[in-house]
Amino acid sequence: MTSSTPGIIAVPGASDDLTARLLDGLERVERVILERTRHEDDFISEANLHLAQAGGKRFRPMLTMLVAELGDGITDEVVAAAAGVELTHLASLYHDDVMDEADMRRGAPSANAKYDNSTAILVGDLLFGSASDIIADLGPQAVKIQAQTFIRLCTGQIRDDRPCPEGEDPQAYYRSVLADKTGVLVATAARYGAMFSGATPEVVAMATEYGERLGVAFQLADDLIDVASLSGESGKTPGTDLREGKRTLPVLHALASDDPADAELQRLLLSELDDDADLARALELLRAHRAMDLAREETLAVGRGASEVLAPLPDSDAKAALLALAESVVTRAG
Repeated sequence: MTSSTPGIIAVPGASDDLTARLLDGLERVERVILERTRHEDDFISEANLHLAQAGGKRFRPMLTMLVAELGDGITDEVVAAAAGVELTHLASLYHDDVMDEADMRRGAPSANAKYDNSTAILVGDLLFGSASDIIADLGPQAVKIQAQTFIRLCTGQIRDDRPCPEGEDPQAYYRSVLADKTGVLVATAARYGAMFSGATPEVVAMATEYGERLGVAFQLADDLIDVASLSGESGKTPGTDLREGKRTLPVLHALASDDPADAELQRLLLSELDDDADLARALELLRAHRAMDLAREETLAVGRGASEVLAPLPDSDAKAALLALAESVVTRAG
């Protein structure tokens, strides 16, 4: 999908007609977001929209629209559900910025930098409330799904901020964290698209599984980009995850190495990396390490797994676009 709308993620497999329908649906989603975040207090309105207006790919609502094409298309309920999912995602970013002590988000000052931690947390809570208010109009099943999604999302964020428990496989722990902190909301975006377009229960289940795998693949690719990108290419400072001490997949592979030649890299990865020179050296060594190839291979495998879920579906423009989306998500990582 090519678009003049800033920030919308491309879907190379979308036909011109499908692209037009997706763009129209996304414009409707934007209107719902603006309407439901507008407040009589100008400061609250501004804070609500701070990250929404800073950009972003609208990946999740776009997925909701796209999956709806497997049913009867983009209905008012699909639009509302997509807006609820995107507001949930935006709310989580406000909390992320506080947890990560971030200064920038999407090329703009983070919410905690622009305001303060307390305001950022409360605005995140407010956006979660607005999302739930939208979803409540869609019926009790949608409310239940939203609640279950929120539980897993918060669980994933808590576990992501803590080391792997002793005795657990670090890579399995990492993948389970990604399924909760990223996969579940992408799964819900896809699930709502199928549900509210009248798709069969079988297609709803298929879309949900596809979405969770796609979300994990998306985060795996982001983690690779954090290491591989040059400054400014991704809108995120390279090595941010390393500096925060996050054990992403390339780091875990590097730490698992028993090659004595990796001693310097492992020492750096286990250190605080507060010094810019140490961070630069860690990035240099990790970029050249086989750990990156292993992480890329796994990322591509997860993306293929998402595509394989859709195999039983008949051929259609929507299926082709969903397959292309899975491929484009993982190939971002090179």
